[in-house]
Amino acid sequence: MSDRPTPPPEMDIMRMLSDFRLPAVPDVEALAAAQRRNFEALSAANKVALEGAQAVARRHMEILQSSMSEMTQAMQGLTTEADPQAKAARQAEMLKATYGRAVSNMQEIADLIQKSNAEALSLLNRRFAEAMDEVKSLMSKSSG
Repeated sequence: MSDRPTPPPEMDIMRMLSDFRLPAVPDVEALAAAQRRNFEALSAANKVALEGAQAVARRHMEILQSSMSEMTQAMQGLTTEADPQAKAARQAEMLKATYGRAVSNMQEIADLIQKSNAEALSLLNRRFAEAMDEVKSLMSKSSG
């Protein structure tokens, strides 16, 4: 047995902690600011997506109202047609025109949705790239 006094347990713990290298505490303010920017970007992307959905709904309603008006006018025009062959030809013509408008309208709606999604995704991608730069910057500060 040794004649040396035994150090108090607190000293052993302190020595162990000093030997154990913990990473530097990151800049809490910078982390909070980065998180705030993340939420702002997510909020902006949600706003863009919501505005896009509203634009699609408005346009869809306009298309529906226009289609109903055109259909009413077409039906009135058909009732005045006396010749069965002319009536059939006119019906075929209207069907072809209606189909063309429907395809065009569907493409317009798809384009609106795609544009809205691209804008929202662009906002998120830009913020993600900024966040990665912020993380690299924080890591270089803490290791430097």
